[in-house]
Amino acid sequence: MGDFTPWSALLGGVVIGVGASLLLIANGRVAGVSDIVFGTLAGERSELSWRVCFMLGLLAVGCVAALLAPDEIGISPRPIALLALAGLLVGFGTRLGHGCTSGHGVCGISRRSPRSFAATLTFMLVAIATLVVSHWLGVAS
Repeated sequence: MGDFTPWSALLGGVVIGVGASLLLIANGRVAGVSDIVFGTLAGERSELSWRVCFMLGLLAVGCVAALLAPDEIGISPRPIALLALAGLLVGFGTRLGHGCTSGHGVCGISRRSPRSFAATLTFMLVAIATLVVSHWLGVAS
């Protein structure tokens, strides 16, 4: 835990919370990123503009963060193909679980949704189990 940086984690949480709140206030929409991406890919024309703007905003904030604090982001020690596979599996899992950590963990819990509490608990338990197994197999760095 020598690399734990509470200030950057706090700042990231605040940025996510503010973004989710602004989307809810301005557009009446919950910031469930997997649903926003899926809706964009599915071609829901009536809501395409705000979905594309939201996704461009996510990319823009990531680019700004990389420019302002590149050491906080770092470079992945994993091959790009493994990262792509992991991303596809996460995308599949979010569709299977009817939402992602942003929709359930950030927005759903704040709305006291029982389904979101259950989903977030499941996310956390699976993440912990994955970390334990990765360390046990010697895969995690």
